[in-house]
Amino acid sequence: MSGPGSLEIVPLDRAIHDRAAFTCGKEPLDRYLHEQAHQDAKRSVAATFVAVRTGDPRIRGYYTLSQSSVLLTGLPPQQQKRLPRYPDGPVTMLGRLAVAVIAQGAGVGSLLVGDACRRAAKVAAQVASTGVLVDAIDDDAVKFYRKFEFVPFPDTPRRLFLPMKTIQDVFTISASS
Repeated sequence: MSGPGSLEIVPLDRAIHDRAAFTCGKEPLDRYLHEQAHQDAKRSVAATFVAVRTGDPRIRGYYTLSQSSVLLTGLPPQQQKRLPRYPDGPVTMLGRLAVAVIAQGAGVGSLLVGDACRRAAKVAAQVASTGVLVDAIDDDAVKFYRKFEFVPFPDTPRRLFLPMKTIQDVFTISASS
């Protein structure tokens, strides 16, 4: 996937990508990439994708994806109406998303969200997911995700949801994609 300044988004490869130099200004997100991302991938807990320029090991941004579930009664009311009355449902968790200080304000965050949603929709064509779930780290992150039509949960406003139907409509993803 290409985007701002000819970035590509690829799976994290610790032999190629410079994790140690990454800094986004949010210590928990920096620490995750430096210390835990590789272990999570090895254990199949989360897949990490990084935005880089070809031939440059510096990471401009990253995000993680994993499968999860959510209590359907906790979803925003307009989303509950569209789903069966099961206690919980499958979702794709956008666990972490961060943009390096050197790349902030250049559209990298939007590129990462778009790529994550595109990947989630492709997987959902074969492994069910009702949407993408995110737990925003702070109020600024909530504002960021709201720009992409993520809807906050009524009782936990930093937990947001983007229905798979919305994603599929935006990216026109089908089972044959």
